Amino acid sequence: MISPLVACDIAPPGKTIRLKLENLQPIGSFKIRPIANAVLCRRRTELNAGIYTTSSGNSALGVAWMARRLKISATAVVPANAPEAKLEKLRRLGAKIEVRANDVWWRAIEAGTLDDQEGTYIDAVRDPASLAGDATIGVEILEQWPDVEAILVPFGGGGLASGIACAVRALRPDVKIIACELASAQPLRSAFQAGVPTPTAHDAGFVSGVGYGSVLPEMWPLLRTMIDEVLTVPLAQVAQTIKLLAENNRIVAEGAGALSVAAALAAQYSQSKVCAVISGGNIDSNVFATILRGEMPFLTPPAGLAAPS
Repeated sequence: MISPLVACDIAPPGKTIRLKLENLQPIGSFKIRPIANAVLCRRRTELNAGIYTTSSGNSALGVAWMARRLKISATAVVPANAPEAKLEKLRRLGAKIEVRANDVWWRAIEAGTLDDQEGTYIDAVRDPASLAGDATIGVEILEQWPDVEAILVPFGGGGLASGIACAVRALRPDVKIIACELASAQPLRSAFQAGVPTPTAHDAGFVSGVGYGSVLPEMWPLLRTMIDEVLTVPLAQVAQTIKLLAENNRIVAEGAGALSVAAALAAQYSQSKVCAVISGGNIDSNVFATILRGEMPFLTPPAGLAAPS
């Protein structure tokens, strides 16, 4: 599951940007790494009753993919605003889909379990085995580009950024880890400003996989020591970047996946050699078509919640 690292042909003057293409993973997302590791670290007797997760799509796709491989059942507990593109992939993989009210779903995210669900809960963010899966991305980047100076990572639940940072800190502590958020949904920057995780107003628009209402408390001790900087970009800039990636690099990126590239193109950082992680490519076809027409999709999630993947 090693993913390519390719040159970005639209880098700003004086900057070299390379793109880590996690959108080319079997499920179209980096989430296969943490999910696969978390599942394979469990005893088979734990898995026989099936596995499930709470997700807007990408984590659920990882669970469904692993369940199909292991010939066990999979359940995806999704919010009402889960992207149809991801739901359709879940159906094709044979997962059972359960839609929950956003507040119920959100509490399950925070708790890391659902009392009325059978099977083993797979946590793609806080499980140490999941973080180890994410860390493999950092190791690969350093092997593929020894001269890299900074790695830009989309920030959702914090597992991807933390996992990459753990590996990079151990191998190359001089390389900076920069988390990327939307200007309209920035729980990590708010946490750094307040010194603690704090609920924030947030609107992730058409972008799923980012925009939590707050940093998960369990992740904060790791994030505050591992993340060097937080960059934010507006929704319109993410949409523009999706279009640029498709037209110039023939890369299909979902909103969260393009977030790090948008931040890299904005060049609001001091390093000259940067890697932007494209975390996924599971974008809704209607949203993608709208963006390619040069228009802005306006899909604000209901109840003020953006859906973490």
